[in-house]
Order: sequence, then structure tokens, then C-alpha cells
Amino acid sequence: MKKEVAADGYVFAADCTFFGRGYGFVVFRALEIKKNVYARSLLYETTADYQRGRMVLQKQGFKFKAIVLDGRSGVRSLFSDIPVQMCHFHQKQLIQRYLTLNPKLEAGIELKAIVSTLTDTTEKRFTVEFNDWCDKWQDFLKERTVNPETKRWSYTHKRVRSARRSLKNNLPFLFTYQRYPELNIPNTTNALEGSFSWLKQDVNIHRGFTRQLKDKIIEHILMN
Repeated sequence: MKKEVAADGYVFAADCTFFGRGYGFVVFRALEIKKNVYARSLLYETTADYQRGRMVLQKQGFKFKAIVLDGRSGVRSLFSDIPVQMCHFHQKQLIQRYLTLNPKLEAGIELKAIVSTLTDTTEKRFTVEFNDWCDKWQDFLKERTVNPETKRWSYTHKRVRSARRSLKNNLPFLFTYQRYPELNIPNTTNALEGSFSWLKQDVNIHRGFTRQLKDKIIEHILMN
């Protein structure tokens, strides 16, 4: 069922980028005006960082029509009142992490082929193909391996199971952009990824800079 959305406001993309262990930024971008409107440094990515970003922007008068995210369920729950789009790029990355670029198992090969159509298919077709795959391989994915020493068992095909779980959890958010064509929601956070890539390529932060100065430099670049 569609959520009621306001006629005014912005569609946002929100994501984090890191410049090394324990040093990153969470950024919100208003897509209609092609501008980063919030950036804050962080040690690691948490739900609270996104919650703070939304609260700050709303206090500044920004209204949220929809948002594109990387898929963290805790973060999605902060935006349950508006349409949420799961980034297709991040979803494909997750599946690649579980199945690798060249899966060896037939089940993995077939699932990878289904995911490869993600950006060029419809919600109905993708859902049918994924559910058919789940039905076909359900017994295979239930296979267990017993440790001969401890006698404890574990699922034999853990990585393929993880890929299936990821798609099941994210499926309700993968085609939001098709359900709300009037909002012009993109299906990726690529608008933000472009900012991150440019920043990492062209900014050389001196090792002697303090954390406070680094924050100011990066925030200035992200917001301008």
C-alpha cells in the first residue's frame, strides 16, 4: 500500500563514507537541488547518526518526501513515514560479497543472474523469478553439515542462504521508485557516491592535521 506523501519537500539520498578506520562522514543530499545539505563526522555508522541528520534538517525547515538508503534495517525504520528506496548498487554489492563474482554452485549462479536484472526489470517479474528460485532450491539450502568432533551441525551453503536472506529482507524496498513515479526517486545513491569518489581522489589530508581541522576541510568540500 502506498504511503501518503506531501506535495512539497525533497527526495533525499543518505549514506556514509569512510577515510580510514574510525573516521567517516554521514551525508544527506537533497536530490532535486543537487546539493549536500548535511554532513557530520563519525567514528562508525550507527542509526543514531541518521536520526540526528533528519532531526537537524527538519529543524532547518527541510521536508522529506522520500529517501534512498543503503539498506540498513535500523536506518529504514527512521523513515517509515515516507517511501524508502533501497539502493540497487548496494544490493548488488551485498550479493556479490556473498556469492563472489564467479559463484561455483548452480544455485549461486542462478541467483546472481536474477540479481543482474535488478535495474532493468519490474517488481512483479523480479519477485516471481526470485520466489521461483527460492522454491527450486529450498531443499538444497536446508542441507546441513555435521562437525565430526563436536557433533554440532551448521547449514552447508551459508553464503547462498545469506544472499537469499538479504534479498528477502530488502525486496519490499527495491522497487519503491516504480511505485511512486511522480516523485522521481532514483534507484541508487549514485549522486552521493560521486561526491565521495571525487573527494577521496582529489583531497589529500595532511597527517599532521588535527581531527577538528580535518572535519572542517571535508565538511566544507562536501557542502560546497
